[in-house]
Amino acid sequence: MKKLTARFIREAGTPGKYYDGDAGLFLIVRSATRKSFMQRLTVRGKRCEIGLGSTRWVTLTEARTAAQENRKLARMGGDPLAAKRPDVPTFADATETVIAIHAEGWKDAGKSAGQWRASLRDYALPRLGRMRVDQITTADVMEVLLPIWQPKHETARRVRQRIGAVMKWAVAQGYRQDNPAGDAIGAALPRNGRAKAHQRALPYQGVSGALEAVKASHAAPATVLAVEFLVLTACRSGEVRQATWAEIDMAAAVWTIPAERMKQRRAHRVPLSGRAMEILREAETYRDASGLIFPSATGRAMSDNTLSKLLRELGIECVPHGFRSSFRDWAAERSNAPREVCELALAHVNSDRVEAAYRRTDLFEKRRDLMERWAGYLSGQDAKVVRLRG
Repeated sequence: MKKLTARFIREAGTPGKYYDGDAGLFLIVRSATRKSFMQRLTVRGKRCEIGLGSTRWVTLTEARTAAQENRKLARMGGDPLAAKRPDVPTFADATETVIAIHAEGWKDAGKSAGQWRASLRDYALPRLGRMRVDQITTADVMEVLLPIWQPKHETARRVRQRIGAVMKWAVAQGYRQDNPAGDAIGAALPRNGRAKAHQRALPYQGVSGALEAVKASHAAPATVLAVEFLVLTACRSGEVRQATWAEIDMAAAVWTIPAERMKQRRAHRVPLSGRAMEILREAETYRDASGLIFPSATGRAMSDNTLSKLLRELGIECVPHGFRSSFRDWAAERSNAPREVCELALAHVNSDRVEAAYRRTDLFEKRRDLMERWAGYLSGQDAKVVRLRG
């Protein structure tokens, strides 16, 4: 093949790629004044392109020499791209950078960051911590995951996800071209035959009995009220435990949970039934300076274990989150409420993007009727199949 010449490079003006020879060297012409050298070669089994600089600063001889050196390094198993970047961070350093980037979007940044660090410290850092992010291979990630993939599958899944997030950041920064925790390793890891465990929940027929047991217990008044309020509103434990008086419109009987406290990052209006309003009026007698509706004895938000511990001590076979499932089953079997009304009552986001784009209403009044019926069912005043008005 005809090789490039200094004269051709100087006079070339037609945009295109012009091959120089067997070292994979090309001249890239974008215009008569914008020309550069590029090399195409295989590095560790992957085709890649390496820029060698503008023709204004790099001569043809220098480009050929650099191309030959890169080719030799690649044949020896090295990475010319990494050699050009001595500033490539270690996995440990990259992890801290990724945590800092994501922290602003986490609802509980301190807790989430701690979970990230703990899982990667225990399982990934011993193997990957001191390695540069461009040197980590799928085999390295496999060595981290295989020992825990079966016995600690959920932990392993999270570790893989977090390693993948660090690797995706490295790709975005140009430190590497692939994610060694991605699809390839997914196919290589053994299948886990265990079914995903759902949150323990009661049949809806047993919820009113569970509430009676809670009310008869010797738990703190705020805890007892919080459990019943959680059941009546079908909200998540954290949403109830961190609820404040500022979020309540007593006149309109509406609780508006701000977006930053919602799982989907969208504000959620909760219609409050008559019984839910009674709970709030009773909770007002314990109101303190914290602004929380259900404060702990220390004046802070209850811990996530407070409600769960009470249910365990009373022998109630469910977790707080399970009451949402109980409500959903009741709504499906004992009411004619449309599916979208039931899903909005649980603050679930419509997965159909087109439908969600056109539906702007949150069906609030229909949800108010449904929640009033739920409260009636729990009190024994509405044991028959219910019908929504309208």
